[in-house]
Amino acid sequence: MAGSGVELLFGPFLIGVILSAALYGVMAVQMLQYYQAHKKDSRWFRYLVLYLFFTESVNLLIEIGIIYEPLIIRYGTQQALIVSPLVLPGDSISIVMVSTPVQLFTAWRISVITEAIVLPLIISILSIVSFGGGLLVTVFASIRNEFREFQSFSGAVMMWLICSAVCDVLIAVVLAYSLMTRKTGFTPVDSQINRVIRLSLQTGAVTAFVALADLILFLGFPTTTLNFIPDFPLSKLYTISLLSTLNARARRSPEYTEQRLPNALFNESATRKTTVVDKTMGHLVLHHPPPYINVHVEQISSALGPSGGPSLHKNIPPDVPPKDMHYSFGSRAETTHTSSYKTPAMRF
Repeated sequence: MAGSGVELLFGPFLIGVILSAALYGVMAVQMLQYYQAHKKDSRWFRYLVLYLFFTESVNLLIEIGIIYEPLIIRYGTQQALIVSPLVLPGDSISIVMVSTPVQLFTAWRISVITEAIVLPLIISILSIVSFGGGLLVTVFASIRNEFREFQSFSGAVMMWLICSAVCDVLIAVVLAYSLMTRKTGFTPVDSQINRVIRLSLQTGAVTAFVALADLILFLGFPTTTLNFIPDFPLSKLYTISLLSTLNARARRSPEYTEQRLPNALFNESATRKTTVVDKTMGHLVLHHPPPYINVHVEQISSALGPSGGPSLHKNIPPDVPPKDMHYSFGSRAETTHTSSYKTPAMRF
């Protein structure tokens, strides 16, 4: 590390650990919200989130150890400026152990939504190649453990980070396009689809940008550790991107039973054809809504007129079905709602 100051060697480590710890706190809060609000999610969804929590905890401990060793254990020694911390090789493998499951999970959900194999397969291959690159970086960093030797395995770093960034961009684009083509014209469903699209584009862009920033700093400043500023918090961004989409679903309000619609990306109802919105002959028909749909209805007394008959609702927009229509599960519910256009059947 001749020619570079101590501040460019240990400073980026410290900044990276601070950013990673801050994002770990954000991630922990989102995980708590998820477990409190979505207790009926599929069991393996919840196990995946739990796995990510333990992996992220190990990753943070590794990063703390990376900065603790040279600043405390090896403080003031020449070896601290030459040899990399002992636990540094664990950084890359702990990151891909988070990013790869998140990418593969999202690829699977895309295959469910699009009912296609090619694009999810491409995403899965890129994710697995990225995992292989991260594993190679761990191996090379263990063997060539001096800072000046890090550029000798830049090919493995490029394979890891470029494949990961391309995978993130592809996931965001494919997911956004797939969901846009499945809008129904039914406002509550479309608003939830729009929310998932926004989250997908934002989180995909952030993770891809941070991965590329890690690579650019690694190649552009070979005598420093500046690349570890975006590298340390990278895994937390993957976990937060998944949790933010999971938590984007409606939650139950303590005051009333809230309208709960199937999430376009993560509800189990997306794996089977149970929800179909079909606008034909001017009628809106919901076929067999899944248990996630809980349409809020007003009290029966408010829905009846003075004589016990149904009251007429006034000022109802032409494209909004009546709010006090109750849809019983396992049965077909129809309204006389008239639509000015037709939309093909749609599946989550």
